[in-house]
Order: sequence, then structure tokens, then C-alpha cells
Amino acid sequence: MGSAMIAAEDCVLVLLAAGRSLRMGDIGSKLDEPFLGRPLGLHVAVALEDMPFMERVAVVGQADCDYAAHGFVIVRNDDPQLGMGRSVALGVDCARARDAKAVVVALADMPRVTATHIYTLLDAVDGDDAVVASSDGRSPRPPAVFGRARFDTLVQLEGDAGARDLVRAGKHVVTTPAELIDVDTPEELERLRELVNAPEAYTRRRHG
Repeated sequence: MGSAMIAAEDCVLVLLAAGRSLRMGDIGSKLDEPFLGRPLGLHVAVALEDMPFMERVAVVGQADCDYAAHGFVIVRNDDPQLGMGRSVALGVDCARARDAKAVVVALADMPRVTATHIYTLLDAVDGDDAVVASSDGRSPRPPAVFGRARFDTLVQLEGDAGARDLVRAGKHVVTTPAELIDVDTPEELERLRELVNAPEAYTRRRHG
């Protein structure tokens, strides 16, 4: 097996930042909400900044986060209601163009993900058809790594269900639930701020 793991240098990072924030009420994009002194959606970009990916691609919708400043190529998903599948396909197209061995798919609304965990995912890759996802011990979820033999499938996924099925069938690497928190609602963001003692939890007064 020896050479099972895959190097970050051979991977393209695909950051999905095109969600429509449907559950965040009317605040525009949740990714622009402040969290620990920077926009929520930039945390994962900063956490993975030192990983030597061959390329970083941010698939964006309406968020104002400046991914370009963090070394990302920006790809616009002009039709976010086609679901995550469309965003994944756009990112995988870029990876294919670069002849990457794998893609690392991460979500911009998961601000606690660490580089250490991504390296652990890469270490679990065992071939071109690998699917390695994260797990909190209960259910698999992103971040996930897909080997290049999966690119064709990924590009053709419809909506969100196909990606979920693929992730469920793959290998799962367990990490702490706290690392895999994703922020979908204002309440979740507020809870997370309190959990980590973010200054925003106390300085932002609710306008009633």
C-alpha cells in the first residue's frame, strides 16, 4: 500500500461558497457575517492557507468574502438553486483542467475546520477512486476528498442528493463534532459565537 496517501500538492481545493443562505432570514449572505473578527466564510480559507494545494477554487454566489485575496480562483455559480451539485461540478471542472489527482471539497459555512483534519483525510486516500469524508461519529459530511476517477460522476451530480450518497458510501474519518459545526441559521451562529466566546456574541445587540 505504501503510497496510498495523496499529497496536497496534487489536489485542488474546492471551497463551496455559493449557498443561498435560505435559512439565515434576510441578512443576505451568512458568509459575510462577522465571526471572531472576520467574515464567517473566510475562516476555512485562512485555516487551510498554508496547505500547498496546486490550486484553490472558490465557487461563489452572492457573498462578499474576498477569496481572491486568499489565493483563490473565483468561479461564479450563477444558478445556486441547482444545488450543491452544480457548485461541485464547477470546481471539479477546474481540477480536471489542472490534471489534479483529487479534489478536496470544503464548505465555507464550516468555520472550525482545521488543516490537521484535511491532512488526515488525504492520508486515508487509497487510490484514484477514493471517497473520504469527515464524520462526527454519527453521520458523514464535508470536508471530503474525491479521487480523480470520481470526477466524471461528480460533474454529473444533480442537486444535493447525489453528492450525499457518494459521501455516505465512502470512507469516513472521525473528528470532533465541534470542528464540523456548520452554520445555517442565525441561532446556530449565535450559539457558535457563545461557544467560542466570540466578541460578536456580546457586542451585537438584537434590533427588536
